[in-house]
Amino acid sequence: MLKGFLNEKFLLNNDFAVELYDKYAKDMPIFDFHNHIDPKEIAENLCYKNITELWLKSDHYKWRIMRINGIDEKFITGTADDFSKFKKIAETIPKCIGNPIYQWIHLELRRYFGIEKLLSPESAEEIWNVCNKMLQKDDFRPRALLKRANVKFLCTTDDPVDSLIHHIEISKDASFDVKVLPTFRADNAIYIEREGFTDWLKKLESAANIKINRYSDFKNALIKRIDFFNETGCRMSDHSLESALKFSESTEKNAEDTFIKAINGVNLNDDEITGYRTQVLSFLGKTYNKLNWTMQFHVGAVRNTNSRMYGITGPDAGFDTITDYPIAENLIYFLNCLDVTDELPKTIIYCLNPSNNEIISAITGCFQSQTPAKIQFGAAWWFNDQKDGITRQITALSAIGLLSRSVGMLTDSRSMISFTRHEYFRRILCNMLGQMVYEGVAPDDINLIGKMVRDICYNNATQYFGII
Repeated sequence: MLKGFLNEKFLLNNDFAVELYDKYAKDMPIFDFHNHIDPKEIAENLCYKNITELWLKSDHYKWRIMRINGIDEKFITGTADDFSKFKKIAETIPKCIGNPIYQWIHLELRRYFGIEKLLSPESAEEIWNVCNKMLQKDDFRPRALLKRANVKFLCTTDDPVDSLIHHIEISKDASFDVKVLPTFRADNAIYIEREGFTDWLKKLESAANIKINRYSDFKNALIKRIDFFNETGCRMSDHSLESALKFSESTEKNAEDTFIKAINGVNLNDDEITGYRTQVLSFLGKTYNKLNWTMQFHVGAVRNTNSRMYGITGPDAGFDTITDYPIAENLIYFLNCLDVTDELPKTIIYCLNPSNNEIISAITGCFQSQTPAKIQFGAAWWFNDQKDGITRQITALSAIGLLSRSVGMLTDSRSMISFTRHEYFRRILCNMLGQMVYEGVAPDDINLIGKMVRDICYNNATQYFGII
C-alpha cells in the first residue's frame, strides 16, 4: 500500500483540522436522514451471503463505473455468479483512482473488515474469502453494522402505499436502539403523466381503503396515508423534481379536470401536467406544515436517459445524469405560493447541478422564519458527493447562508456499510474550517469551531427534525 493512503490525516491538511476532526467530529453519532436501505434487511437482521450481495446488489454508483470500464452487463445486473461479479469490480477499482469510489471502497474495507490491502484482480480472491468469512458472524448483520457505525437515526425512502410493516417490527424491538424511520416519497402521486399511474392509484385505494373517483378522493387518500406514516414515526417527505423544474398558476378545478382525464386514459399536455403537479405539491406542502414535517426536494436529475438499457435493467440502474434547465424562477414561485399564507414547511433543497449552488443558497435566504435555517441548502448530492462537490457546496452555503446551521451530511445510499461517507464529509468539513483558521478568516478557537463541527455533524439535525 502506498504510504499515506487513507492514513489518520486523510483529507486533513493542517494541525488545526486534525485536532478538530479527532476531538470534535470523529466520534459524533450519525443522523442519516436520507437513505435507500431496504428496512426489510434491518427487520430480518439479514445474514449477507457474501460481499457481492452487500456491495453490488443495488449500488448503481458501482454499476456505472463498471460499465465505463467496459464490463459486460451480465457481471453488473445480469446473471453471472456473485464471485465473478466481485472479480469484475476488483478489476475495475484500480482504474478508479481520482473517483471517490476508490476511497469509499477502501474506507469500507478498512473500517468494517480491517483490510488494508488494495482491491485488485490479484487480491480479489483473498479479500473475497476474508470478507465472506466475517459476514457470517452476527456482528456483521445489519443491526450490528448500524450500531458499529454509531448510527442513531436512519430515515429510509418509502412509497405512500407501503405497509411500513418492517418499520413497525423494528420499532417494537426494545433491544435495538437505532431509530429506523420512514420517509414519505410521493413521486408516484405527482408524476401523473407516467405510465403506471392508474395502476399505482389502485394500490393507493387499497392502502387508504378509499375508492378514488375524483381528485378530492385522491387528496383524502394521501392525507390518510400521511397520517399513517406520521403515526409510524415519519417526520419528513421527499420529492424528486426532475428535468425542467416547472410550476404554474392553476386551480383546484384544473387539477380535478386533469386527474379525471388521466384516470380515463386521455393524453395530457404540458400545461395540464405542470398545473396538476403545482396543485398536488402545494397541497402536500401545506399538509406537511400542519404536522411540522420537513419537505425535501431533490432537484436537477434527468433520469433513464438510455432507453435501450432502461428496457433491460429498468429504473435506478445508473443511467441518470445532470440537467441544465434553469430553476430559480419556478423554485421561487413555488416556495412563495406556500409562504404567502404562512404554510411553507421546513424544506431542504438538494441540487444535482453544482452551477446552481449559489442560486439555491441565495433563494433559501428569502424564505426564512423564526425556525433556525428553516429552508436549508442540502448537502452535496449524488454526482456532487465527492471532495470537490462537497467543498463547493460548503463554500456556497457558508458564503451566502449559515454553514453553522446546516443539518449536515447524508449517504443517499443502498449499502449497509456506506456510513464511512459521513467520515469522508466530516474530514472535508474539518479541513475547510482548519484552512479558514490558517488563513485568518476564522478565529483560532478550537472550542468555538469544535462546537460548530459537532452541531453540523449531528446536533443540528436532531433539533431541526425534532426526532428524539
